[in-house]
Parts: sequence; C-alpha cells; structure tokens
Amino acid sequence: MALIQLKNIHLSFAEAPLFNDLSFQVSRKQRIALIGRNGTGKSTLLKVIQKIVQPDTGLVEGQAHTITALQQNVPDNLSGNVHDFLVTSLGDEAAWQSTHTVDRIIQELQLNPQAQLSDLSGGEIRRCLLAQALIQEPDVLLLDEPTNHMDMPTIQWLENYLIQSQLTCILITHDRSFLQQVATHIAELDRGELTTWAGDYQSFLVHKSQQLEAEERANALFDKRLAQEERWIRQGIKARRTRNEGRVRALKQMRYERAQRREQRGQVNLNTQQQAHSGKQVCVADNISIQLDGKTIIKDFSCIIQRKDKVGIIGHSGCGKTTLIRCLLGQLQPDHGTVTLGTQLDIAYFDQHRHSLDIDATPMDVVAEGRSHITINGQSKHIMSYLQDFLFSPLQARSQIRTLSGGERNRLLLAKLFSQPANCLVLDEPTNDLDIETLELLEQYLVEFDGTVIVVSHDRTFIENVVTQTYRFDEHGNITEHMDHFIDTPKTASSASEKTTTKPHAKKSTLTHEERKELNKLPAKIEKLEAKIAQAQATLNQPDFYQQPQDVTQPQIDRFESLQQEHDQLYQRWEELLEKEA
Repeated sequence: MALIQLKNIHLSFAEAPLFNDLSFQVSRKQRIALIGRNGTGKSTLLKVIQKIVQPDTGLVEGQAHTITALQQNVPDNLSGNVHDFLVTSLGDEAAWQSTHTVDRIIQELQLNPQAQLSDLSGGEIRRCLLAQALIQEPDVLLLDEPTNHMDMPTIQWLENYLIQSQLTCILITHDRSFLQQVATHIAELDRGELTTWAGDYQSFLVHKSQQLEAEERANALFDKRLAQEERWIRQGIKARRTRNEGRVRALKQMRYERAQRREQRGQVNLNTQQQAHSGKQVCVADNISIQLDGKTIIKDFSCIIQRKDKVGIIGHSGCGKTTLIRCLLGQLQPDHGTVTLGTQLDIAYFDQHRHSLDIDATPMDVVAEGRSHITINGQSKHIMSYLQDFLFSPLQARSQIRTLSGGERNRLLLAKLFSQPANCLVLDEPTNDLDIETLELLEQYLVEFDGTVIVVSHDRTFIENVVTQTYRFDEHGNITEHMDHFIDTPKTASSASEKTTTKPHAKKSTLTHEERKELNKLPAKIEKLEAKIAQAQATLNQPDFYQQPQDVTQPQIDRFESLQQEHDQLYQRWEELLEKEA
C-alpha cells in the first residue's frame, strides 16, 4: 500500500469545483513537485493530505504514520528561544530521545539555539520552522514554498538533504532551479485535474508542451465537429429525408460537454503606468555603514546605480538586504557616509512581507483606492478590467483578501505596484508564491522595462534571467559587486500556435444525377469514418499516452490526423453538394 493515497477527491468552493474526482498516490522515496497556477488549490491539497481540510467526497488513506509540513505562511505568534521551541514541538516523550537530532539540525541549519524567535528575520524563522518539520523524522514531508525568504546556502543545504536522505516529500515551489534539482516526479494541478509525470522538470516541460498542443488540437476539432453536427441536423433531413435520433442525442451531449469544458486560464497582462525618465544617476552611495544592535550590517559600501540598470542584491537571510534597500531609497539614514538620490525619480516598492495589504479589504479596495478607473499609459481603464488582466475574476475582486492564496496576494501586490507611475521598480522577494508562468512573464516584463530595477531575491533562475549586475553580502557586512550571478538556465521555446484556414464554398448550381447519388451515399461514409475517428481519439486521450516513446505515439497521431483530414474532405464535399442542391 502507498504511503499516501487519495481516492476520488471532490472539493468545491464558491465559483467552481476545486478538485474533480482527484486521485493520487505517494510511494516511498518519491519527491513529488506539485505545480500549477496560483489559486488552483495546491496548498489546499496539502491540507487535505494532512486532514486539516475535509473533502466533500473521497478518501485519504495510506501507511504514512507521521506527516510533517512546512507551511507557506510564517506564524506571527512564535515565542521563546530556538532550542526550546524545537524540543517542545517533539512532545515530552520524544523530546528526551531526540535531543541529539535537534542539536544536529540546529547546527546544520546554522541556527543560534539561544536566539529569541521574536528577534529572528523572516529567513531565520523559515529555517527554524524547517528544522521543526525535519526533527520529527516524518514518513512524508510536505513543503509549501520552502525557499521563500531562505538564503542560498540554506536552499542548497535543503537540496542536498532531501536528495541524500531519500526522504519522501511533496513540495510546492516556484523556484525552478530547486525544482529541477530535487523533484523525481511532477504532479500538475490544472482545472481540478491532477496529472503526474515521472521525471525531472525540464523533461516535464517538453511533455507538457506536447500535451497542450494535443489538447488545443482536440478542442479545436471538437468545436469544429460541434459546428458540423449543428449543420448536419439542420440540413440532414433535407439531404437524407430521415431524422437520425441517435445523432440528435449525440449533438445534445456535445453541447453539454462544450458547456462543461473548463478552459485553460489566460496569462497575466503585465502593463505598468510608466513615468518620464529619471535623471541619469538614480542613486549614489558613498562609503555608507550601518550598525544594528552593535552588529555591523553594512560596511563602507559605495555604488552608483544609473538609469535602466537592472541590479540584484543577494546574500544570506538576515544579512541586511532589506536594510540596504531602505537606505538606498532614503528611508533609513546610514551611520556613516551619504546616499544621494537622483532627480525626477518615481519609485514603486514591492514589500516582501505584504505589510501593505489589509486582509479585510478587497482587491478592488487595494488597487482602486476609491476610484472606478485608473490610467495606464495615458488610457483610462475600469478597475475591474484592470484586475482581470491579473487573472482576478469579478467575484475574487470583490472578496476579502483573506480568502486569496499566497500567490494571488503577491499577484495583487503586483497589480497595485504596476498601477502607480514609476521609472524605478524596487522589488523585495517578488517571486515568493508566484506560479511559474506568472514568474516567467514578470521576468520578461522587468527585462523590457524602460527604467531602473533593483531586486532582492534568492531565486537563482530569476536573478540570472533579469539582472545585469549583483551586489553580494558576506557574513561581515562587506558588499561586493559581481557581474556573474548564479547559474545558466536553459530556456525553452514556446510552441507556435496553429494556423487555421477556411475553404471557400462551391457556387450554387443544380445537382447532376451522379452528384445526387454521391450525396445520398456520403452520410453513411461520414458516419463510418466518425466511428474510426472516435476510436483513435479515445486512444490519444489515455492519461499515459504521451508518456510513451515517440516512435509509439507518432504513428497513432499520424493515423488520427489522416482520418480527420479524410473526414474534413468528405464533409466539405457533402456541404458543397447540399448548397448546389439548394
């Protein structure tokens, strides 16, 4: 029996089913990456596995006795020191037996056992919560955005730990480098359905591209068939003198299937209210130093940031990255040195902790600020239309922010950010919780942004794709400039959209005797061919069809397309003869 097994899970919320007959199992030593758009229910699915959320119908079972989780959001009510917090989380009996495990994990994660939780940075708290999940030595570990707020050494340590320990885990992550290194399986949650792929992330992308092309092709063919059936029912009586009740029932079923189809969600439309150019020099820092609680955070740092620079700031958690940003923005005065801001500077600031969001407000409240319209690049746009560009439905736009997922909240902050006139974007951990598709669009937008970008991020791929130079902290408060970043990341080309052509109809005229005989025979030929197409389509629709080698799948795809082409030719001829008879 599997460690975890989900059987026929249904779960619905207000707008639509979140999970639709979802089945899923986890076996030992699997490291499954759960991916999908923001709001598709990834975090909710982990809660279903933990039995925190009960599905409407379906079963959650398996042999896993201990399931621990690193939650997406950091609790704000933690107290006590690190060591006591971890020991207490084990329970009284296990605590005495596992003290050595606590000490080992504390050392490996470079935590200060006597440090007060209230004094820790966001990244340090994440490390502490990670330690809490690991020391219980679970059968299955659930990780919800484990790289959020974590520095590079911790991320790399976690990568190595998961691989070497062969721990069974399910992880949600936007970090493509982490995903590629760790995952042995990919499970994609899309429109209520869960599909799995045995392999790494790069091979999944190839598989997904083929699958989407097949889905688009199948939907296009279905819609074409539906239109044909509509015409067949209207004109068929005239051509055949009989009414095929079976085809009428089939048409009703096709109409129902088309109405129930859950279309693939669109992409975020990133478009900002861009301000006039700033001065050539955006920010000049001259030998600045900052101390906090007697510790040197920044030591004798100087830099010149110029218009259109794409600057990355990296370093371990708690090193002072956010402090440096506040200083460069003029929000914090250095203990020594000076910071001079440039002229005509309009700054839009993205807050990593989402402090600017009132969870009792609605997305409309946050972005509109009392307005019904906003101006984007000189054009007025209704607030609802603008929010739809960021994939917020009308219902979500009017719902409280507390109902949004972490990724949806980050998307809302981006919507607010880009509604402001700006020629300098300052982004503090913008990638946290974003789905990969939105993340890639954000990357593209920042690269093309005709202004200055300053970004703090631990996402290696994001930094590599966006910035032109980085400032890297060391443990002593020294900051050095680097023109190299983290890694080279392969880029995948997007698939080209299929072109559709329409064929002209024949001119109206009178049928000959031979043509009338041909018209009478065509319906039977078409129906016979449709049966073959349906059989071929059923083969292509099997969940594991595209996981087979290409030399197995391609002949069947070719046969299906050949049958469809023959059907289209016969149907076109039937329409031509019908119009000629009219």
